[in-house]
Amino acid sequence: MSGFKKFLMRGNLVELAVAVVIGATFSGLVQALVKDLITPLIAAITGGNEPDFSDYVFTINGAKFMYGDFVNQLLSFLIIASVIYWLVVLPMSRLISFFDKDKEATEKKCPECLSDIPVAASRCAFCTAVQSQAGVAEMPPV
Repeated sequence: MSGFKKFLMRGNLVELAVAVVIGATFSGLVQALVKDLITPLIAAITGGNEPDFSDYVFTINGAKFMYGDFVNQLLSFLIIASVIYWLVVLPMSRLISFFDKDKEATEKKCPECLSDIPVAASRCAFCTAVQSQAGVAEMPPV
């Protein structure tokens, strides 16, 4: 029982559970956005009703292939993926790159070992190379 208790109390498991719950909620939010706003917008642009391919079928030797539902799900996936990219991924990438600019200003690469060191450092903490003002490392005498 102690191993099972350790497994349940691991931080990763709790974080995973929170991520699943938030992901499910976010999924409902995105599906509602697509169903209530994006799909009617597409219908308004195309001048017709909302696209529905569920009645599309073909038959081979008596076997019925209902490919229309697959087409509906594929279009839904493409619309949702587009909404996620344009409204979530792209803005978050820009926001992260905005905050990374400040980090870049506080660190520089050691020309000798390519480690990240503070801009004001006079010696690399990793390879102990002396940092000159021009950014060229000078190795200490051996």
